[in-house]
Amino acid sequence: MKFDVKRRTDPERAQNRRNQVLQAAAVCFARSGFHGASMSEISKEAGMSAGHIYNYFESKEAIIMAFVDLEIEHVTGQLRELEGKDDPLQSMIDDAPKHVDENLEPEFFQLPLEMFAEAARNPKIAEALRAGDQTAMNRFRPIIKRERERRGLPVDDQLLDGRIDTVVSLFHGLPIRALHRPQINRDSLVEGYRVALRALLLT
Repeated sequence: MKFDVKRRTDPERAQNRRNQVLQAAAVCFARSGFHGASMSEISKEAGMSAGHIYNYFESKEAIIMAFVDLEIEHVTGQLRELEGKDDPLQSMIDDAPKHVDENLEPEFFQLPLEMFAEAARNPKIAEALRAGDQTAMNRFRPIIKRERERRGLPVDDQLLDGRIDTVVSLFHGLPIRALHRPQINRDSLVEGYRVALRALLLT
């Protein structure tokens, strides 16, 4: 019986250890970047030996891939929440302040920016991000199409693709704009996003 209990708790312990490594890596990556942060720096931040870390991640690239998976899970969760709204399109407009605030927060956008930069030079990371984006679009596009049809708005493929890509680009580009212009006025930005989203989604 004791052996069975141990077998049940080991996966939980292993997951806790993985999370410990990821939390440490997030600090190191935000401070030094993916390439600047070494495994020894991550192990020191995590409070465990580098050899111990390799029990959970075979390489630094594997840690980066874990963050890619977490980003995909985050987006999937947002889309799942959107699906449950009575009026998803209006909810996207109403929730502009929340999403703007998230994308202006360095703690939120530092790792995604590192992922995008890494994808530009690492085909494996690029492939994973593209696959995640395709999964998200397969879930997002039907929501937009259904709600536009409900309003009697055009839903041809080219139009939908253009509107969706523009909406996604608005949010992907916000952290870069915030880095260039740290004094950006948040309230004016929210209003601008509401105007843009209303035009993209409801016309």
